[in-house]
Amino acid sequence: MKKKVLALMLLTVMVLVTACGSGASNNGTSTTNGNQTAEGGETASAGKLKVVLIIPGTLGDKSFFDAANNGLQKVKEELGAETKVVEMGTDKTKWEPTFNDIAAGDWDVIISGGSEITEMFNATAEANPDKKFINYDTDIDEAPANMYNMSYATNEVSFLAGAVAALATQSGMPNANKDNVIGFVGGMDIPGINAFLVGYIQGAQYVDPSVKVAVSYAGDFVNPAKGKELSLIQYNSGVDVIFNVAGGTGLGIFDAAKEKKKYAIGVDSDQAALIKDTDAEKANLIITSAIKKIDMAILGAVKKLQNGTLEMGKRDVLSFGDDGVGIAENDIYKNVLPADLQAKADEVKQKLINKEIKVDNAMGMETSEVEAIRNAVKP
Repeated sequence: MKKKVLALMLLTVMVLVTACGSGASNNGTSTTNGNQTAEGGETASAGKLKVVLIIPGTLGDKSFFDAANNGLQKVKEELGAETKVVEMGTDKTKWEPTFNDIAAGDWDVIISGGSEITEMFNATAEANPDKKFINYDTDIDEAPANMYNMSYATNEVSFLAGAVAALATQSGMPNANKDNVIGFVGGMDIPGINAFLVGYIQGAQYVDPSVKVAVSYAGDFVNPAKGKELSLIQYNSGVDVIFNVAGGTGLGIFDAAKEKKKYAIGVDSDQAALIKDTDAEKANLIITSAIKKIDMAILGAVKKLQNGTLEMGKRDVLSFGDDGVGIAENDIYKNVLPADLQAKADEVKQKLINKEIKVDNAMGMETSEVEAIRNAVKP
């Protein structure tokens, strides 16, 4: 009888140990995709802020989505939050169900970004008033009472990128030619992309009113082959620097720049820094990048939410003065762009910070107005 009692006690202890082990917290940032969405928060430690980032696409673009993921990492590291990133992929039919699945979990803060998802993201927020939502990049003003929206002064940072491109094309830099023509490759012909374009053109013309700008649209944000094809056409036509505003498609621009030994300007993230460890030759052709400081914006918003100072139900536009945008002034920029041109670019930046330069915004323009601006600088 004593042996039976002892065996029963041992069995009970083993069951308790196993149960405790299966409930252990996983404090790392995990990743899933749209086909395997998580209910969220089930493994989070009690008392931790639970934050999930939903990507309407996939990571690895070395630009927009990766910048958001960097912001989530900062939330985890600096705020001690339980975090998760969900990649929804490019099948848009899965996006709304994914939003609903995540919202049904016990996440405190749900983050996503892009005007393309704003309508369904707003609807998700309205259906879940007990949760907090952050859209880290949208040009739509309307927001539910439990949603905070951000956007960036892309017209201003693109103005500075255009100034740099115009300075480079008329310089004696090794890969610049005598043609006074710069390029632009956008993902799609839509207002959000044209906000970059109009600023870029105006910045280039601020430096040199006679500069010409070749403009191409890929019709896709995840097609590097198309990006390379369009860029090769531009480089072959006399363009010596191209501004990438095409997401993952834009990675093909850098391939073309390397093949033709021409220059490029990155977007959203410091793209040269992201590429230099795997392809230094390609990275050294990316003069600078027009950066949306998405990572810091996400961290700042969650930090304010955590301490109760975030104003929900509104959209803020982050500019140079808010440290929301800027160009990459890394070692490549300092080594590739001559010092006198860096000084001229800095003058333009200071004028933008001081609001001495007013930059038009394509977000408020008619299609015909954008077309007229494009045609005015067509090579």
